[in-house]
Amino acid sequence: MGADFEMTMNEFLPLRDVVFNTLRKAILTGELKPGERLMEIHLANRLGVSRTPIREAIRKLELEGLVIMIPRRGAEVAQITEKSLKDVLEVRRALDALCAELACERISEEEKRKLKQACDQFRHAAVTGDAATIAAADVAFHDIIVLATGNERLIQLINNLSEQMYRYRFEYIKDESRHDNLVQEHRMIYDSIIRGEKKKAAEAARLHIDNQEKSVIRQIRLEQENSGRKK
Repeated sequence: MGADFEMTMNEFLPLRDVVFNTLRKAILTGELKPGERLMEIHLANRLGVSRTPIREAIRKLELEGLVIMIPRRGAEVAQITEKSLKDVLEVRRALDALCAELACERISEEEKRKLKQACDQFRHAAVTGDAATIAAADVAFHDIIVLATGNERLIQLINNLSEQMYRYRFEYIKDESRHDNLVQEHRMIYDSIIRGEKKKAAEAARLHIDNQEKSVIRQIRLEQENSGRKK
């Protein structure tokens, strides 16, 4: 297990939650790779904890779909498959388009200022080339649009998908050739919402997800081809 990650202690969280957050972050950012086995003893030694919080964390990660249990092998990081990607993005595509339409109607002047700031911050983040920085700026931009809808149930649905989305978002952002397109797509979404153009905002939101899906599928197939050559 060659991943390089560390546990950051938090005095306000129980140990089991710190372990869970550490392992989840390692999976979402690709430090623990798809198909990698999660050995309880190895992880316990590495993080300096007993096996109990490791076991509890693995169980929670399984419920989130980030880990799968293989008979006679134990826990493994779940693969990113085209089917799992399409299932999540199919739902997110519809929800993001709805959020964009509602934001056109309901966004406040303060939220408009925040969205402009987030749009600019994303552009600056894209220049850094750092995937974690870009991903955080991307999340911040979309969160403002979601909150601008004022629809608590919609916000809840988006939050429920957010962890799975982050994994695919990170895969997309790792493709540096897409960074300029991401900046342009954010600008299209921002401009449409500011002008209150519901149809254009929804179309821009859907295009954003469609391009993400195409890019990640290319990466999945490329990785499959590379692993096939190695065998």
